[in-house]
Amino acid sequence: MKQTKTTKIALVSLLTALSVVLGYFLKIPTPTGILTLLDAGVFFTAFYFGSREGAVVGGLAGFLIDLLSGYPQWMFFSLVNHGLQGFFAGFKGKTQWLGLILATIAMVGGYALGSTLMNGWAAALPEILPNFMQNIVGMVVGFVLSKSIKKIK
Repeated sequence: MKQTKTTKIALVSLLTALSVVLGYFLKIPTPTGILTLLDAGVFFTAFYFGSREGAVVGGLAGFLIDLLSGYPQWMFFSLVNHGLQGFFAGFKGKTQWLGLILATIAMVGGYALGSTLMNGWAAALPEILPNFMQNIVGMVVGFVLSKSIKKIK
């Protein structure tokens, strides 16, 4: 099946919605927010489609999850952090490893910065490891799903 612009927009929209559902229903509350499976959708989209689509799914889904979950103070941090995460994760070829490192720094570092600005370093430090683990789990799940879909296709 040839992929038209309309088809791609529809697929990215569906992936955004699916990522919101994953993030909203499968979440772990923490003292300063929530941990979700949003990253799996972000990484899958970035690996399968590329940087632009990964940024769209990451930014929009992160923004919407925080809005729906009752954490509006995090919405714009999520828009930027997960948007950058998806953008960097979509790097291809020789720069893919660099992209994955930058994606991790953007998400984990971005939330550490946001938490520091809102709650101070004392609240930010305990969230670094869980955010890092969320990122790694999302990366692995996204990679496995991406490779599986490509094999099926």
